[in-house]
Amino acid sequence: MHKEYYTLITGASEGFGKALALECASRKMNLVLVSLPQTGLARLASFIEKNFEVKAVYFEYDLTKKENCYQLFSIIKEQLLNINILINNAGMGGTHLFTERDTDYYCRQIELNIVAPTLLAHLFINNLEEEKPAYILNVSSLASFFYLPRKQVYGGTKSYLVSFSKSLRKELMHKKIYVSTVCPGGMNTSIPLIMMNKTGNRVSRWSVMDPEDVAKIAIGKMLKKKEVIIPGNLNRLFLLFDKILPVLLKNMLTGRLMKQLKPVTSYSPSISMS
Repeated sequence: MHKEYYTLITGASEGFGKALALECASRKMNLVLVSLPQTGLARLASFIEKNFEVKAVYFEYDLTKKENCYQLFSIIKEQLLNINILINNAGMGGTHLFTERDTDYYCRQIELNIVAPTLLAHLFINNLEEEKPAYILNVSSLASFFYLPRKQVYGGTKSYLVSFSKSLRKELMHKKIYVSTVCPGGMNTSIPLIMMNKTGNRVSRWSVMDPEDVAKIAIGKMLKKKEVIIPGNLNRLFLLFDKILPVLLKNMLTGRLMKQLKPVTSYSPSISMS
């Protein structure tokens, strides 16, 4: 009997997660989609099955709660779904001064951006090893490479993902589990983010990408076992400038850019904001 494999994607019902789901489906990957209840996940799964001729199973969980990560793992195991690709996309962003948000907000951000992907990677490692070659893709951000005002906690959580992924990659390479990190710049994933992206300067607006384009790059590079994936020529150029420009000039440029951006909160549909 032919063994069926599944790609697990968290935060899958909207934005970049939805783009990743559609890209994987277009590559004939069966999917396990995870998101909050009432975020359109059932409709997305149905659409994918009808239009791409793959299987799409979905589970509705708030991944800021650790017990839900364990429940997700248990139900996937019970249903004998063979996961060979884990995509930790669920995340919570935001552009705020540190004192503009309370501690509960930052705790939820840390739980979703750091704790959930760490737990899920740990829980699924044995399964991934059974289905090798296997892949883990952690969704970080271009902000992980910079020290940006108004993105202090968010940037810290995304920096963790880059460091965690690089170290885990070295540990798991011999098991044929390949860990990659994608670090997108600005993306037009929601109306608030589209509006915020329009408030940036000309260069930052040029660097903004559509999530569908980023998803295609991310999945393609992941399957080629790329360690760190930076979509977009301008974004790669920003990183080059970061290495060669004097610190004082970099601080002036990033400070001016962040002052232009209007405050916004973005979140994956895997977290409740109530």
